[in-house]
Order: sequence, then structure tokens, then C-alpha cells
Amino acid sequence: MKNSGNVIVDAAASTADQTESNLPANSSIWDNFRFDRVELAGSFGDLGTLLPIVVGMILINKLSPTTVFLSFGVFYLFTGFFFRLPVPVQPLKAVGAIAIAFPNQITESVIGAAGVIFGVLLLLFSLTGFVDKLAKLFTQPVVRGIQLALGLVFLKKGIELIVDRNLFLSGVAGMFPDSAVNLILGLAVFAMVLLLLDNKKLPAAIAAVAVGILGGLALGGLGDQSFKFGPTDVRLMSFSLNDLWVAFVMLILPQIPLTIGNACVGTADTCAMLFKENPLLSKATAGKFALTMGIANLPAGLFGAVPMCHGTGGLAAHYRFGARTGGAPLMVGAIFVVMALAFGDAGFVVLTLLPNSVLGVLLIFAGLELCPLIRSLKANEEYFVALLISGIALTVPNMAWAFGIGIVVDIFIRKAKIKI
Repeated sequence: MKNSGNVIVDAAASTADQTESNLPANSSIWDNFRFDRVELAGSFGDLGTLLPIVVGMILINKLSPTTVFLSFGVFYLFTGFFFRLPVPVQPLKAVGAIAIAFPNQITESVIGAAGVIFGVLLLLFSLTGFVDKLAKLFTQPVVRGIQLALGLVFLKKGIELIVDRNLFLSGVAGMFPDSAVNLILGLAVFAMVLLLLDNKKLPAAIAAVAVGILGGLALGGLGDQSFKFGPTDVRLMSFSLNDLWVAFVMLILPQIPLTIGNACVGTADTCAMLFKENPLLSKATAGKFALTMGIANLPAGLFGAVPMCHGTGGLAAHYRFGARTGGAPLMVGAIFVVMALAFGDAGFVVLTLLPNSVLGVLLIFAGLELCPLIRSLKANEEYFVALLISGIALTVPNMAWAFGIGIVVDIFIRKAKIKI
């Protein structure tokens, strides 16, 4: 691993690789896609962010695996074709955390209602240009603070998953319940990923996922789960007024600031940092990210899918493990679609075989891609705002508070012309 500019990149970010990622936007559309082992590895890079929330919501909130993974797959395919960059698709973090914490109140219909409301709001924000006005509040110090905060949160969560005494998110005890096996496996996979970061013949993320699934199977992660093939039930939701109210108050209000700051502004900024002078950046704007999230969530919510977004952390994760083109979202999207329609419960069971520590390793390397972006800041006042946001975010569970306070402090420092 070596330093290059403002981010930590590996040998895959060499001059030749950057040339690949900067293909002309007006050439054949397929010239903007790459389909090889490295790109496939990059497509798996965000599993550490996606799986803990998605698996938790399927198990705890009783969502249909086919509905959930089909929605992610279709949105990934749409994202890959639209942006032609490794833009991620992630579950809404605030929504996921609250849904898992309060399953009696956050039912399948409430989650679906949240997706519909979220989709409508983002479409309105994008089509009216309101998201661009909101984006002006997120200056570079605020965006860097968000990125640093997410990077540190990923590092913290990754380490927690590695030292967890439980092996699996599914709750299956395995052959060694309440033991150090998860930690030992995590340290071994962490060392393996470090050794393979520059390896294009055996990309690190593919190796980590393969070792994780095989290790999980060997360690008894299957439990009494059975491989049932074919899609699970897909139902059209009906929403009561109470469902809509609970969704708006408990899920949407805490999520919107995080979405504007991270999924819209932060993702656009990270794209600009990682793909400098790429003509495809003309589409990678806060407004376009709001538009695609709105288009995806409105129909997905009608079937009770997990509400989805883009995100700076997911982009860093894809990039960290080798993704440089729209090929990564196309490949992982196709995998999710096939898994949802052909395998249903069986595909979900395979994903639950990934031990906590393997997901933790993927999160750690995603965090290590985000944290160094703060080095683009120059003045002490800018560092003050960024570090304040990250500090609050690590202390207060709701990151929206960190963003809000950071924006207010940033405006106050600039208006009062304070020097630190």
C-alpha cells in the first residue's frame, strides 16, 4: 500500500490503470466498462457495509430476501449503466440501524413506506434543483469531515466485528461458540488481504470472500438453515396512514441530512477526487445522485425493499479493491439479480456464511481509503471543522447532529473571519 495524492491506493491505481478509468465519454459505451478479476474483486469491496445491515433487516424485520436482493441488483445495474463508474448501492444506514433496533414498530410495511417517501422527496429535491441549494451548505471542510467520520466509523465497526466473540450475523453459533476463532480468522484474513492488495491474478476481495464462505461453512455457519431454491415471496405493500407517519418521523427525518451530505455531496466529491479529469464526472453530481436514488426507491418501496442510497464509503470500498469502471456495479448487480430470482433463501444463506471478522476486514480497508482525503484541506480553520464533525459523529449515534453542528460552526467561522 502506498500514498498517491489524497488517497491511499494500491498498484492498481498506476498510470496505466488511471488511463483505463479515464476513457472518453463519447466513445462506445462498452469502452467505459471493464470485466476482469480485479473489477470483480472491486465489486465485492462494499459487502462489509451492505451485508450487516441487509442481513440484519431480513432476519429481524422479516423482509423477503428476493425482494431485497432483486432491488439492490436492479439498482446496481441501473447505476452502472447510468454513471459508468464504480458508484455503490448501499442500504440507508440510519434507516437500517433504527429498523433493527425497533422491530416491533418498524414493520415491513413501514420500511416500504419509508422507501416510497424517500424516493418521492429525492425526486422532488433533484427535479426542482433544491438539492443543489442544500449542497452549498456542505463546503469542503464539512465534506471532508463527513468522509473522515465515515472512515473512522468503518474502522471502529470493522474492529468490533473482528473481535466479536460470535462468528456469524445470522445468530448461528457454529462449532466454536463464544471463542476467539472469529478473531483468529479475522487476523489471518487481514494479513492475507495486505499481501494480496497488489495482486491482480488473485484479487484481495475475491480471496477474502471465498475464504470467508468456505471458512464459515467449515466452522458450522450453516446450522439448521436449508438451501431452498427459487424466489421467496414478493408482495405489493399496502400502507396505512400510521405506517407513513412512523416512516417519516422515525426513519426519514434522521436520514435526510445524512443522505444529502454523504450519498449526494460526499459521493460526488469522492468521484471527483478518485477520477480526476474523467469526462464521465459530468454525470457524477449531487443532483444526479439524488435523481437515481429517487428513481430506484419509489418502486422498490412499494414491494417492501430495504431503502437504498449511494455513498462515499461504498465508493471508496469498491475503489480500494480494484473497481475503476461501471463494470463493477454491473457484475455485482447481476450476481444479486440471479441470487434473488434463482436461489432465494439459498443465496441468502450463502451470504450469512461470511464470518463477522471477514466483513470487518473489508470495512477496515474501506475506512483506510476515506480517512486520508482530509489531507486536501489547508487552513487550520478547515481542519477544525472537519475534526469537530468526526469527533461528534463518533460520540453521538445520530450522525446528522454532527453534520448540522459542523455546518453551523463552518458558517460562523467564515462569517466572523475567525483564525485558528
